[in-house]
Amino acid sequence: MTTSPATRRLSEFSHGGGCACKLAPGLLAEVLAGFTPISHPDLLVGTETGDDAAVWRLDADRALVATTDFFTPLVDDPRTWGRIAAVNAVSDVYAMGGRPLFALNLVAWPSTELPMRMLAEVLAGGAEIGVECGFAVVGGHSVDDPEPKYGLAVVGEVHPDRILTNAGLRDGDALVLTKALGTGIVTSAIKGGTASGDVAEAAIASMTANNAAASVAAVAAGATGATDVTGFGLLGHLRKMVEASGVDVELDVDAVPLLPGVRALAESGVVPGGTRRNRDWVADRVDAGARSELDVLLLADAQTSGGLLFGAAPDAAAAAVRELGPPAAVVGRVRAGTGRITLR
Repeated sequence: MTTSPATRRLSEFSHGGGCACKLAPGLLAEVLAGFTPISHPDLLVGTETGDDAAVWRLDADRALVATTDFFTPLVDDPRTWGRIAAVNAVSDVYAMGGRPLFALNLVAWPSTELPMRMLAEVLAGGAEIGVECGFAVVGGHSVDDPEPKYGLAVVGEVHPDRILTNAGLRDGDALVLTKALGTGIVTSAIKGGTASGDVAEAAIASMTANNAAASVAAVAAGATGATDVTGFGLLGHLRKMVEASGVDVELDVDAVPLLPGVRALAESGVVPGGTRRNRDWVADRVDAGARSELDVLLLADAQTSGGLLFGAAPDAAAAAVRELGPPAAVVGRVRAGTGRITLR
């Protein structure tokens, strides 16, 4: 019996859902090591530290922020997938302290396997996020592809003197995380049909919540160092931050928020391959102490549309957490150092 395109689940076409299908961080670092960074007086943020977006100065008061992100389906509802992908893509602009202006769709679609009305729903979801976040989605590019993929190329703006970068953590900063971890584990469970309705709903709500308020809070707190937590997991993105900033971080594991049901799923063996690759990549930078391997895996979980991670003076960080409300939390402290992460 042939399965009708209208009855096939989106996630059936995905070899790995969301940001968990990124190239492994070690492989990506190996490739980029052979490239010479571009230098230009108006290129304020380039590729040197693997930051979230590129920043190009226009004049003394304005700079453009440019980024792109796309991925395979991680849920079966097409409009929800479109919303998640759009929130994830624009997050890089927010992580730099910027404001999104407009975006272009990036589409790969198996036109003989999935109906075009389903693609229309994906695009509608992306456009909805544009309206919610105040940016326009205008055109884009599509290709016919056996595996569906969707995302955005986003252009925003930021003041040249108020850019947040992953190299901006400072000795004495308190570290703030604005969303709970666990979307990689939950979306793997969704794909496998083992996620309960409540667990899936909580993860989707997190992934469709944009980081605009978190970005404003980080800038208001006087942050200079920030990133968003996506495919490399909390530990992977934090590794990039501590190395680029020349600091160490002591991470309070019990303070790190987790989505409902995530620990139980991980205990049952639901751990994405991307999460395990992240864990391997950070192994030589993380001092786990008495923390279990499960704790480390949860911290390395490959996130899709995660929260912002930023450093600020302790009082300002605490105020930002109060303003944002749960699940935002102070999860660690920054110290002078050489790029190590200690779990306690």
